[in-house]
Amino acid sequence: MSSPTTLSSPQTAAHVAPRRAVVATAFAFAVTMMGTTIPTPLYSIYSAELAFSPLTVTVLFAVYALGVVGALSLFGRLSDDLGRRPVLLMAVGLALFSAILFLLPPSLPLLIVARVISGLGAGLMSGTGTAAVIDFFPAERKTAAGTLAVAANTGGLALGTFLAGLLADAVPFPLAAPFIAHLVLCALALIGLAVWTPAPAQGSRGSLRIRPRRLRVPAEIRGSFVRAVLAAGTGFAVTGVLTAVSALFLAKELHLASHLLAGSVVAIAFAGMAVGQLIARRLRPRTALAIGCAGLVLAAAALALALAAALLAALLASAVLLGISGGLCLNAGIATTVEQVPPAHRGEVSSSFFAGIYLMLAVPAVGVGLLAGAIGLRPAGLVFAAVVAVLAAAVGVVELVGTRRAKP
Repeated sequence: MSSPTTLSSPQTAAHVAPRRAVVATAFAFAVTMMGTTIPTPLYSIYSAELAFSPLTVTVLFAVYALGVVGALSLFGRLSDDLGRRPVLLMAVGLALFSAILFLLPPSLPLLIVARVISGLGAGLMSGTGTAAVIDFFPAERKTAAGTLAVAANTGGLALGTFLAGLLADAVPFPLAAPFIAHLVLCALALIGLAVWTPAPAQGSRGSLRIRPRRLRVPAEIRGSFVRAVLAAGTGFAVTGVLTAVSALFLAKELHLASHLLAGSVVAIAFAGMAVGQLIARRLRPRTALAIGCAGLVLAAAALALALAAALLAALLASAVLLGISGGLCLNAGIATTVEQVPPAHRGEVSSSFFAGIYLMLAVPAVGVGLLAGAIGLRPAGLVFAAVVAVLAAAVGVVELVGTRRAKP
């Protein structure tokens, strides 16, 4: 999922072909993000083989957010100290290590550690990868660089869950094949980064310093900040629940055992998120936020219909609406908060924004898992859909009123 951008960087050696550096970085970005969603269509297998409850599955999904927030908060400035390439290599290395852990005989503690490490790698890559793509692009094409970074981020998320579902259905060792493939991709990414990306120039700082970013929001944007986090976080919350329990829902409620289908549902949502972010760039931020909230209400309604009537078509429609609407809200949320503060405060506001939405990614998923243990997966999903609809509608109305008042 998209994360903050670090724009400043030490000067880098100029002899490496920029195009190859961009390709290597974008590939590494996508491969690292793939690792965070590869387990998605496999949760139903873990649930069956290890007797995981819905709560356990949602916790297993949610702990990855701890790694992301930890990386963003503790290591957000690391690439400014060490240079882009060392941090990119660290991120891919963490993704590779996570894949190795997933290949060991599974147990809940091991899987949790693997998920947290995967989140750490994704957190490092999200900021540094975006910054590196922008750094390596020609100055006159920075807009295209931002578009490529979005595509690498959300494209990797979509490809991870799709590839895992495809391999899980095609081979007799479904819990191993996706991670073996990911190991190979990580190795290729490491080689590409080592060969094609520039090393930090001599004279740049090379010390490893952990400098936590403060989570603080200036008073003048707190109202906009809360609305932006609620809107973007609502989209993340639905995405989190969809990612955590879609495979269980398809297997247990719709009696569809296809792991490719489970992976495709989530892949559609992430692909839609990329489209939504690109659309949002053509709209005013408050307009995009209001439209995104309206779309989230429709997505929640489609999800409720899918749960109540056990309709696959409604679930797919919900994934499309969720992705596009979530992308609109995410891009608009950044524009109305992070981009509206002086550069000196941008890092802490950015960290606060993403900490907020990643908490909303994790906590509701665990809540649905907890509720599912008490009343069942389908009723728990209906309660969640209703809460999402109310929250998105409330934020959308506030934004719509604010937009009309802002007009002369």
